[in-house]
Amino acid sequence: MEPKKNPKSDVGRSSGLYFVIGLAVTMAVVYAAFEWKTYDEVNNYDISMNVDDALDEEVPMTEQIKTPPPPPPPAAPEVIEVVEDEEEVEETIIESTETSQDEEIIEVEDVEVEEEVEDVDVPFAVIEDVPIFPGCESESDKRACFQEMMQKHISKNFRYPEIAQEMGVQGRVSVMFTIQKDGSIGNVRMRGPDKNLEAEAARIIGKLPKMTPGKQRGRAVRVPFSIPITFKLQ
Repeated sequence: MEPKKNPKSDVGRSSGLYFVIGLAVTMAVVYAAFEWKTYDEVNNYDISMNVDDALDEEVPMTEQIKTPPPPPPPAAPEVIEVVEDEEEVEETIIESTETSQDEEIIEVEDVEVEEEVEDVDVPFAVIEDVPIFPGCESESDKRACFQEMMQKHISKNFRYPEIAQEMGVQGRVSVMFTIQKDGSIGNVRMRGPDKNLEAEAARIIGKLPKMTPGKQRGRAVRVPFSIPITFKLQ
């Protein structure tokens, strides 16, 4: 025997209808949500002036441009004094520098111009009149006699320094000196391997006698001269 069922108590009888109604309501709500519009309240003021005074970053100040000072005012014009025509002005008379025929012309004697004497050094090899060593006055070849007498003077006054002998020092000392315009010896210079040898060479040259000065074009001049002195151990 089948159980009897009341058609009114059947729950699923109107389920399709309820589904359609719910779907329609849901779509209506969604549509209304999309179409819903809101408007902000409008105030009557200029929004362009609404600037926030608080700035986050510092704005550099513009450097003040220094303008040049104005030019000084022009100087006041000088006051010009007006001279009346009645005032007498002294006239300046310019005398002529031209001579007349009546004036006597004085003749001026020729002025002698003294020749400037140049203080120069003339080497021994090229000088016209070589210095005369004492004892060579009567010799015809005074240049050769001068050199011969120099060698004799060195040999006569030569003395080997003892300290140089003990140290075994030897060599050549180049001696340069100048025969002055009065015949004396000056400006003595030495260059050698040892100070003791140089000192001995200076002593020998210091013993040279006074000479007759050398001449160039008839005038006494300074004459540089150089000679080597050799120090050699036996």
